[in-house]
Amino acid sequence: MINRSSKNDIRQKVHERIRNRIVGNTERPRLNVYRSLNHIYAQLIDDRSGATLVSANSLESPNGAASKGKRSSGGNVAAAKAVGKKIAERAKEKGFQRVVFDRGGYLYHGRVKALAEAAREAGLQF
Repeated sequence: MINRSSKNDIRQKVHERIRNRIVGNTERPRLNVYRSLNHIYAQLIDDRSGATLVSANSLESPNGAASKGKRSSGGNVAAAKAVGKKIAERAKEKGFQRVVFDRGGYLYHGRVKALAEAAREAGLQF
């Protein structure tokens, strides 16, 4: 019997290993990233209370807004930068300056890196 794992199964195992070390709290929430084929999502999470404090995604940004009959463009680096900037602005409005970055098992490359760098440029510290 052959044990075959999909890319997503492997990513989830990597994410579990990362989550064993990374914990977000009220002072320093966890900035979680989820990347789908067409969009990218970011959340600030307080792991102690299990609550999402702030969220942003490419579905709501101008770059990722899908209009009827057109292909959505939320799966690109420009949309990831917009989401990074938006999550940082919303976090600062709620009073969060410092966060712990959780790349969600994805490589720190491409859209994940663009989101992280845009959040840093907009004022988040991690």
